[in-house]
Formats: sequence, structure tokens, C-alpha cells
Amino acid sequence: MGYRVRRRHELLRRRHRREKIEKLKKRLAAATKPEREKLIAKIHRISPFEPVPEK
Repeated sequence: MGYRVRRRHELLRRRHRREKIEKLKKRLAAATKPEREKLIAKIHRISPFEPVPEK
């Protein structure tokens, strides 16, 4: 019984993280150099192994 609830929380957390990364990548595409560095740091803090697109 508890497995289902825990698994659901894990899935929701993963889905939210994915959506947040997508938003940050969109902002990263239009960012200037100083903003870009901050956004890259934020992406790595949220998801360390997420590849950051080159400009």
C-alpha cells in the first residue's frame, strides 16, 4: 500500500524536475553571458548530469 504513494511522489518529483529543466533551457537559449552562467549553475544544481546545450 505505501509503495504506491511513495512511487507516486517520486514520479511527481521527477516530472516537476523535468518541466523545470525545460523552462531553464528555454531561458538559457535567450540569455546573455552573465545570465547564462547563472542558469547553467542552476541546472546543474537541480540535475547534475543534465547536459547543457552549447550556444
